[in-house]
Amino acid sequence: MAKVLILDQSKSVRNILRERLEYEGFSTEAVEDEAAASVLCEKIPFDVILSDTECKVPDAGIPFIALSSDTSIDTAVEAVRNGAQDFLTKPIDMNRLLQSLHRTIDNPNPAPAQAPPAAAPVRRSRRAHPAEAERIIGVSPEIEHVRQLIDKVAPCEARVLITGENGTGKELVARWLHAKSVRAAAPFVEVNCAAIPSELIESELFGHERGAFTSAVKQRKGKFEQADGGTLFMDEIGDMSLAAQAKVLRALQESRISRVGSDRDIEVNVRVVAATNKNLREEIHKGNFREDLYHRLAVIVVRVPPLREHAGDIPALVEHFIRTISAEYGSVPKPIDADALADLQRMPWSGNIRELRNVIERLIILSGDRITARDVKEYC
Repeated sequence: MAKVLILDQSKSVRNILRERLEYEGFSTEAVEDEAAASVLCEKIPFDVILSDTECKVPDAGIPFIALSSDTSIDTAVEAVRNGAQDFLTKPIDMNRLLQSLHRTIDNPNPAPAQAPPAAAPVRRSRRAHPAEAERIIGVSPEIEHVRQLIDKVAPCEARVLITGENGTGKELVARWLHAKSVRAAAPFVEVNCAAIPSELIESELFGHERGAFTSAVKQRKGKFEQADGGTLFMDEIGDMSLAAQAKVLRALQESRISRVGSDRDIEVNVRVVAATNKNLREEIHKGNFREDLYHRLAVIVVRVPPLREHAGDIPALVEHFIRTISAEYGSVPKPIDADALADLQRMPWSGNIRELRNVIERLIILSGDRITARDVKEYC
């Protein structure tokens, strides 16, 4: 999992970037000034920094991408001269940002002024093996029930609503539903409904024609078209606006969409899998979610249990994370004491499996030759 540091004075920008990048599989930290960024860079081996041009990037030998609200050529040239690997203007085009991040991480080439000293350790590529990352870890009855539901539901074409708290692994369930379906060879396309501003969600889902609005300089396919023949995973669908819900309902009813700025319908063959951390029945009662859309989506409901309900799986998850995180860092896996494991099993884990993974990474970085109960108490 690649690590990204977000350095921006705007809290809203930090939150939007962090949520979207974590949804895309990155591990992120976000700060508002150089001092805080420097402290984090000493503790965490980031792969790349996203920095607003109004902020000074720490001299830590880490490649960075410059972000700016100033679209002038002079600003872009100055950013590149200062060592930026790329220059992106705000509001950020997430597709371009993701391309830039992957390019920078896969082929890091910091400017000489930012190069790490010769004695600095070489950071390895920190990507988990795909087969390892996609496993569903656990042998508890709760996790076995989820596996059985996946096996039963995946081969059919029924729409699925995945429910559960943040960090429980809803996206992983969606990926397995796709992988075990007849659509496995076709695209699996993800969209985080909470990370996209309400005014842009329609364009993100259905695409737009050139000239449909001010920044629409070329035609763009939306997520429905990109997923044609495959699976569209709509995460955090409970955060979608009512206007967008109406458009999605029409797309599901008629299997056709219309790009923004076009009067032509396009047929799409898409299986929709949705996920939410909200109680949609309560949202319907509050008037925040359409009941007819709920019934379209919830043909099958798969509930992913919170970690506290299957704490017996924590030792297996810890072992898995120690192994994969150590491989990412290019280090030997550290042993963990039995009493440390017991302490981890007693923790409440409000952030669920995502929080557990972050804690294990922290323990690997900060502990000694082995992970002890004292380490758990001190760092967790």
